Amino acid sequence: MTERDEYFMRRAIALSAEGMNANAGGPFGAVIVKNDEIIAEGYNRVTSTNDPTAHAEVVAIRRACEKLGTFQLDDCTIYTSCEPCPMCLGAIYWARPKQVFFACDREDAAAIQFDDQFIYDELKKDMGDREIKFVSLLRKEGVKVFEQWAHKSNKTAY
Repeated sequence: MTERDEYFMRRAIALSAEGMNANAGGPFGAVIVKNDEIIAEGYNRVTSTNDPTAHAEVVAIRRACEKLGTFQLDDCTIYTSCEPCPMCLGAIYWARPKQVFFACDREDAAAIQFDDQFIYDELKKDMGDREIKFVSLLRKEGVKVFEQWAHKSNKTAY
């Protein structure tokens, strides 16, 4: 880690306070850096936008992809004020940055009532044993579209 990494992390932490103080959502901030330059920032906006996916990392990823004109964040680094939750972790893996730095960890978040352990526990369960009921419906019809995708010649793979 370098002084530059600490600079970007301090910005992510500052964003977490900024969003919290603006009553935008929980105390979480994120910064995305490419070539030693901040290309996108975000803080949690869940309660102010009524969007449960508006976590700091997701907000920043959306902004970075829009700015770069791409759906992947190759050669980017994400600095986030807290270890990413399962949803953000998924978004990060889909975005494919080269590295993620985080300040607080999931135990720190749980201590202030942001506990994602139930999601980690749900992922380990068989689908039929999860708290929310999941039902497969019209699979054969859905698979037909997947088959069309598999044979589509002008698709953008990702």
